[in-house]
Amino acid sequence: MHMNAYLMFDGDCETAMTFYAECFGGRIEAMERYGNGPQCDGEMSLDPDKIMHARLVADGWMLMGSDCPPAYMKTPQGFSVAVHVEDIEEAERLFSVLSAGGQVEMPLQQTHWAIRFGMLVDRFGTPWMINCEAAG
Repeated sequence: MHMNAYLMFDGDCETAMTFYAECFGGRIEAMERYGNGPQCDGEMSLDPDKIMHARLVADGWMLMGSDCPPAYMKTPQGFSVAVHVEDIEEAERLFSVLSAGGQVEMPLQQTHWAIRFGMLVDRFGTPWMINCEAAG
C-alpha cells in the first residue's frame, strides 16, 4: 500500500506543481489538461488549459494535484502535508521557500520532539508541517 497527497487548486495547479518541483528537487511526470481529456457527463465548464491531473515525483515519494472545478473548491482544512528532513539547514530552507508569500502558522523552532518544527500555509493555500527530529 502507498499513500500520497492529492492537492486541489483554484486554477493555479501548474504554477504550484512547478514551484514544488523546484522546491523539492523533483520532476513533473504528468501535467494533463482538461482540454486533452475525455469530457464527463455533467462536467462543469472547465477551462481547457487548466490541469486535470499532475504528478510530481521526488526522492521516492509522489505529490499529485489538479485544478478543482469552481463549484467544488474549498479551503483546505484539518490536514497538513508533513515533510520530514534530516538536517536543520534543509528544514530552514524548505520553511523559508514554502512560507514566502504565504502565512506562518507556527515559526520554525525547537520543540520537545524536534530540533526544528514549524507550520505554514503556502501562497497556494496548501498547509505544510516541516519537521526535523533530533537524532535518537
